[in-house]
Amino acid sequence: MYNRDSGDNKIIRFLAVIGFIAAVAAIAYAVYRFFTPDYLEDFEDDFDDDFDDYFEDEDEASEDTMKDAAGKVVEAAEDAVEDVKEKVGDAVDEIKDAVEE
Repeated sequence: MYNRDSGDNKIIRFLAVIGFIAAVAAIAYAVYRFFTPDYLEDFEDDFDDDFDDYFEDEDEASEDTMKDAAGKVVEAAEDAVEDVKEKVGDAVDEIKDAVEE
């Protein structure tokens, strides 16, 4: 007669094999993902480091440049004050000479 258990048994075996293959594939994928280096993370870390270094260097350069510029401005201001003092002194002398005459 017709044995129904053998047909169900084949389907169950077939589904068990498919399930086993899927489980092995999932485990293999998990192991692959675990051991494969994350290049994007390394790139982002390197990019962040380079990006920060660039702006730190720029900040240091800006501070040095600003100090140099401030020194030059102070020197120019001191020179300008000396020039004005000389011109005022000369003008005062000319006024004194003009008044005495």
